[in-house]
Amino acid sequence: MTAELNNILPDGKKIYFASDFHLGIPNPQSSLQREKKLVQWLDEISIDAAEIFLVGDLFDFWFEYKHAVPKGFTRFLGALSRLTDSGVPVHIFTGNHDMWIFDYLPKETGVKVHREPIVRIWNGKRFYIGHGDGLGPGDHGYKFIKKVFESKVCQWLFARLHPNFGIGLANFWSKTSRKASVEKDRVFLGEDNEWLVIYCKEQLVREHYDYFIFGHRHLPLDIQLTASSRYVNLGDWIQHYTYAWFDGQVLRTGHLKDS
Repeated sequence: MTAELNNILPDGKKIYFASDFHLGIPNPQSSLQREKKLVQWLDEISIDAAEIFLVGDLFDFWFEYKHAVPKGFTRFLGALSRLTDSGVPVHIFTGNHDMWIFDYLPKETGVKVHREPIVRIWNGKRFYIGHGDGLGPGDHGYKFIKKVFESKVCQWLFARLHPNFGIGLANFWSKTSRKASVEKDRVFLGEDNEWLVIYCKEQLVREHYDYFIFGHRHLPLDIQLTASSRYVNLGDWIQHYTYAWFDGQVLRTGHLKDS
C-alpha cells in the first residue's frame, strides 16, 4: 500500500477512472469495436484529465514473453502513448485476467503499473483505489490460484510454453472462468454479501476514506457506506461502458452516451 501527500487538483481538471475492458473477447471483431470506443473516450477526456486510472483487466489475457506479447490492441496502446507523451499520467492496475503485465507497457507506453491497491489524496479527499480481486472474505479458491499465478516459478514455467500454445491455453481458461461467473456479475447480492462492500467497511474501522474505487465486479455500484464514505464499482466495458471522475469536489459516475 502506498500513500501520497494531498494533491491540489487544478481548476477545470479531473481525475478519471475506468475498469474491466477485457479487450480480446468475445471475438476479434467485437473487441475491436469496443477498443475503438475506448480510444475515442480516452481522446475526449485527454482535454481535461489531470490523471487517468485504468483499474484492472484491461485485457482478457496478457502475458509478456521475453520477445513476444499478445498481438492486437494497437489503437489502445497508441492512445496510452499519446496521453503520456502529452504529459497526462496514466495508471494501470493489474487484474485477475492480466496480472502477467510486466515491463512492456511501462517501457512502450509510459504508463505506471500498480499491482496492489493504492491510496491517493486530492483536495483533501482520500481515495482507496484497486482492482478488487482477492479482497474481502470468501473466494478462497481464487485467492490460492492467484498466489500460484503470482509466483515467479509459475511465470517461469509458463514462459517455457510456445506463445501459440500458451496464449491459446490461457484464452481457454479465461473463457471457462467467465462462463462460471457471468450470472453473478449481473446481480447485486446485497451489502451483507458483496465481498468488496464488506472489505470497505472493514477498512473504515481502521481508517477513513472518502471514496473506495474498485473494478472486478463488472456491475456498476455506488453505495453510501457512511455519511462521508462511498464505495464505487466501475462496472465494465463489455455491457455497461461506465466510468467515474472526480472534479475536485465530488466523485461522479457516468456511461458512454452511445452505449
